[in-house]
Amino acid sequence: MNVERLAAVDAARAARVLSEVREARLAGRRARIAPRPVIEQSWERMLRSGVDPEHDFRAGLLSAEEVRRRREESPLREVLPVLREGLLSVADAARHIMVVADEEGRVLWREGCPPVLRKADGLGFELGADWREEVVGTNGVGTPTVVRRPVQVFAAEHFVRSHTAWTCAGAPITDPRNGRLLGVVDVSGPLETMHPATLAWVDSVAKLAEARLREAHVGSLERLRAVAAPVLARLAGRAAVVDGDGWTAAVTGMPYTDRIALPRALSAGRRWLPVLGPCAVEPLAEGWLVRALDRTAEPLPPGATRIVLDVTRSRRWSVTVTGGAGAWSHELSPRHAELLYLLAAHRGGRSAAGLAADVFGDPGRTVTVRAEMSRVRRYLGELLEHRPYRFREDVEVEVLLPDDPKDLLPHSAAPAVAGARMTESVR
Repeated sequence: MNVERLAAVDAARAARVLSEVREARLAGRRARIAPRPVIEQSWERMLRSGVDPEHDFRAGLLSAEEVRRRREESPLREVLPVLREGLLSVADAARHIMVVADEEGRVLWREGCPPVLRKADGLGFELGADWREEVVGTNGVGTPTVVRRPVQVFAAEHFVRSHTAWTCAGAPITDPRNGRLLGVVDVSGPLETMHPATLAWVDSVAKLAEARLREAHVGSLERLRAVAAPVLARLAGRAAVVDGDGWTAAVTGMPYTDRIALPRALSAGRRWLPVLGPCAVEPLAEGWLVRALDRTAEPLPPGATRIVLDVTRSRRWSVTVTGGAGAWSHELSPRHAELLYLLAAHRGGRSAAGLAADVFGDPGRTVTVRAEMSRVRRYLGELLEHRPYRFREDVEVEVLLPDDPKDLLPHSAAPAVAGARMTESVR
């Protein structure tokens, strides 16, 4: 039985079926139909973390002042017109509400049908509320922040009983500059008002918002390029002007590269960067002027031999390089976190076909793997080799793992990562 199809024609019956599935799962019995994988995996996380399915828990609300501060600092503020135009007119007529939360699951904006807003108040779905999965259970805000993809949570797919008359569809919004999760946009409402197609609608609007952020970034690079042009025209040797995230506005004396990996807290002075080697860095407008100090970029400075891959958290992963030239960190996208974890697990290296099988279950998807590995090499440079892809033999690699192996990269559906979760959990 396809519950999603059933929900489209008979929401009440679908809710009864899902309630039976939920009760059976919580009682340790086998249900006549299995929960959807994304829901079952979320329920397993809730059971491990001790969320009470029978009693909801509400963390303290943020103060009005803190909500205002987060709104002002959130890049999502710039795409609110897109979200409102794409969602609110329909949501209000259909008795839904639109909710926008930040990357920590805190509700920053909440608009829509007034009676539904009042019902949301009764669930604690208020401005400043903490709607992380580990706080309120499986839901359309917290679960998408963990799995990093759109999720609809229909009726009794909610882990906590008090939410089972509610249905929500949420999609993550990521920063196109660095892949960082910015937050989630969600459409929620009473069970009888929702449709399975709601998820595709919400996801399409989230993608429009990301496209608007991308356009704004292109515009900022164009402005930086106008400032950079006369500066670079006066320089000899290799130099680049980049924005704060390392995206290139202009170069001279060197091939153009889309992005240069920068230390997380860059400051002016002499620095070592993977692509250029030793450099002089100085601020320029809203970016940086980076000048190579010699003609040949050194592959590695003395002592730059340690990489720490941190995959302990559920939503934010990073790689840190430490050596004689200091330390720098780079936040990883979900796909790059998968790839670097797999390379760390296979120090002998993996071919493009091997990584394609590991990540997609299809060894033929080598073009996608090569494109992603090319992006990884933009910030790790000579620390990575290819044919096969691997970390340099003289580099020490440490992987920081979550306490519970089942929480390893919870967003990932890669067969090799799923296998690692199972293998580690039985040791």
